[in-house]
Amino acid sequence: MTRILSGIKPTGNLTLGNYIGALKHFKDFQESGEVFIFIADLHALTLPIDPEFLRQNTRDLAAFYLASGLDPKKTTIFVQSSVPEHAELNAILQNYLYMGELSRMTQFKEKSAKLKDSAIGLGLFAYPVLMAADIVLYDADTVPVGEDQVQHVEITRDLVNRLNKRYGEKTLVLPNYKINKVGARIMSLSDPSVKMSKSDPKGDIFLKDPMNVVRKKIMSAVTDLGNEVKYDKENKPGISNLLTIYASLKEISIEEAEAHFQGYRYGDFKKEVADVVVAELEPFQQRYQQILDDQSYLPVLREGAKKASQIAHVTLKRVQNAVGLLNIDE
Repeated sequence: MTRILSGIKPTGNLTLGNYIGALKHFKDFQESGEVFIFIADLHALTLPIDPEFLRQNTRDLAAFYLASGLDPKKTTIFVQSSVPEHAELNAILQNYLYMGELSRMTQFKEKSAKLKDSAIGLGLFAYPVLMAADIVLYDADTVPVGEDQVQHVEITRDLVNRLNKRYGEKTLVLPNYKINKVGARIMSLSDPSVKMSKSDPKGDIFLKDPMNVVRKKIMSAVTDLGNEVKYDKENKPGISNLLTIYASLKEISIEEAEAHFQGYRYGDFKKEVADVVVAELEPFQQRYQQILDDQSYLPVLREGAKKASQIAHVTLKRVQNAVGLLNIDE
């Protein structure tokens, strides 16, 4: 059976972009394989973050997972730090990815450029090593990711090939990435040249925004010259972004969305996009709040960590044996 693994960092208020690009589609994998979805809280420590903010975001994300339709009977849901094998395997794998490779990673270059050298932690530099450990621990075949994470899966593949060549072909499973064709990259409503990214109160639709705020943000979204609702990322990025949002939530193609809005004025177009977003997010928020209130996410996370650790332990032991670490349990 195919193993599918993905996770989200609890580093900020999740947006509609996170929902369309990841949360909405996680449940679809449940019928096609064995699914592991985790909260990447160790990755959240690579940049400064308030401890209580991290804890609350972790609780939110657990509730979001369940509200989005993930079934604990079909999906193993857990917090990364609750499974110590992630950190243990990371300590081994960091010896098999090289500084030159890590320094060329786009995410490291972009995030470190905003910091002073004295404030760049080793965790930020070695982020791809821990992500590789996350993936290979569960012998994952498929890793659903956003476009900005493809490079991390590719370097994981390089690492797997390197270890398998040195220690044997069955040491680690070679993963593949999967990107959703529609909605893979939702852009800011205030600046459609940049991704919706948890940090722009005007341009980001947050999953906990009141519905009146959601409508206002969409109606205030930057559009383009002219009056034709047409998908053209270069000349009409604002309209193209709203079409992507609509098509993603309606689960239709961009071409079908364009045909639907033929002859629409921008105001009417935005209103219908807002209607679709509200129709999706309002019941989602209600489910999220109920899960948070009754704390039903806690037993799910406990059971998920137990199951994940059992599987991860097998992989860890296999790697420890391959590289020559003495097993004193036998």
